[in-house]
Amino acid sequence: MPILIDIQRADTSEKIPSDASINRWVESALDNNDDSVELSIRVVGEQESAALNLQYRGKSGATNVLSFPFSAVTPEPLPMLGDLVVCAPIVTLEAQQQHKALEAHWAHMIVHGVLHLLGYDHENDNDARVMEILETEILLGLNYPAPYTETTEHN
Repeated sequence: MPILIDIQRADTSEKIPSDASINRWVESALDNNDDSVELSIRVVGEQESAALNLQYRGKSGATNVLSFPFSAVTPEPLPMLGDLVVCAPIVTLEAQQQHKALEAHWAHMIVHGVLHLLGYDHENDNDARVMEILETEILLGLNYPAPYTETTEHN
């Protein structure tokens, strides 16, 4: 399955993972997908995240990851999965607050966002359980700890 990922870095934090790491996390989340896939991942600061969160979700403040699934009607199917917007300062802050290794939390946010693009959500308890189990399986397969348990790692 060919995967094309456009990674944009609008935030200049030194703690943003490499393209190779991001690609590996996306590929793991797409493991069962046999189709060609294209997506964009934009790493932003708090101001851009807050503006997008307000515009598209009606919520104030920056958030860790926003998912924008591709939904245009086209004459023929396109390989576009959608766009992710990841707020680097929020991911860093959450990792610190949750006592998680920064790399592991970044991996979780990318996997979480890709699963949203694939149609998973956590709007009700059952859907949340399904998504959390899948996220945990993917992250354990990448040799990261389960994402919904606190650890004492710092990075």
